[in-house]
Amino acid sequence: MTQIIITTGPECCGKTSLAKALSKSLRAPLVTEIAREYLNIKRSLQPNFQYQQKDLLQIAQLQHQAEQEATNSKTESLICDTDLLVILIWSEVKYGNCHPWISTTLATAQRKTRRTYLLCDTSIDWQPDALRENPNDRLTLFTRYQEKLTTLGARVLIVKGDEHTRLTQAKAFIAS
Repeated sequence: MTQIIITTGPECCGKTSLAKALSKSLRAPLVTEIAREYLNIKRSLQPNFQYQQKDLLQIAQLQHQAEQEATNSKTESLICDTDLLVILIWSEVKYGNCHPWISTTLATAQRKTRRTYLLCDTSIDWQPDALRENPNDRLTLFTRYQEKLTTLGARVLIVKGDEHTRLTQAKAFIAS
């Protein structure tokens, strides 16, 4: 069974950097964050595009599909730059609720696959970009991630420090 390793946490906490470094170091396939691709395409077609909650469901479905396709390749390990947890939390924060498909699919994936979560802390400085929208509540969101991962009964490590330290921590945890 493929071990799925997911980087997760609030915006701008080093998820993508860690996912790329792990993918390279472990020589494991990387499933990228679909939300960025989706929103960039939408904005290129319609510059004033503002996503809605229905877009989060579509992003979630595309993210899950990409993960499933990568898992079907029968690789030993798979690195995911986020998963449905990010979309679930953001939907709850922004809209007060989450589409049931997202929460049900996340819970099912947690039960049926070997998942390891690397929860990135918020010690990395905020770097603004056009797709980021929440620089002020990262610590509150981090706590929310901890709570959700505990509720899911997930295997989780909080990674801290600079990029090299995070990679070292993550690799040791994955190997344990």
